Amino acid sequence: MLELILGGARSGKSRFAERLAVESGLAVTYIATSQALDGEMAERIVHHQERRPAHWSLVEEPLQLAKTLRQQAAADRCLLVDCLTLWLTNLLILDDPARFTEERDALLECLAELPGRIILVSNETGLGVVPLGELTRRYVDEAGWLHQAVAERARRVAFVVAGLPMILKGAQ
Repeated sequence: MLELILGGARSGKSRFAERLAVESGLAVTYIATSQALDGEMAERIVHHQERRPAHWSLVEEPLQLAKTLRQQAAADRCLLVDCLTLWLTNLLILDDPARFTEERDALLECLAELPGRIILVSNETGLGVVPLGELTRRYVDEAGWLHQAVAERARRVAFVVAGLPMILKGAQ
C-alpha cells in the first residue's frame, strides 16, 4: 500500500507518518533523504532521530531512492521515506538534468511494484508566493509535479495542517 503524506514545515506530517508506521504492526525501515549540510539541518535530523523508535531500521539515501526502495521493500515491512522534497533538493543541486530525470522516473516507475507498506512524506511548497530565482521556482514546480504523479499512484493521500490529517484520497 502506497501512501503520500503532505504538509508544510512543522505541520505534523512526519509525526503522522510515524504513527501510521507504528500502527501498521510491521517492521519499519526509515529511509532518510536529508543531509546535514549545515548546523540547522543537523539539528532537524537529531530532532527526528530522537522521536523515532530505537528498533526501527535506518537507511540514509539522499539520491538513489528508487534503488533503495527496491532493495528494502518486503511484504512484511513498512518503509517510511522522509522526505521527498529533500530528495528532490539533493537532485536539483547536482545540476545534472539527466540524473534528475533518471532518478525521478525510476522512483515513479517502481512505486507500483513495491511490496509491503510504503509511506512517503513530503513538504507541500506550492501554497505560498512564487519564489524569486530560477532554482527555487524550478524546485516548487518540480515538487508540485512530483506530488501529482505520486498522488495518482498512491492508495491514500493525506494533507496535514496543525497536526491534523485531512484525507484527500483513500480510506480514513
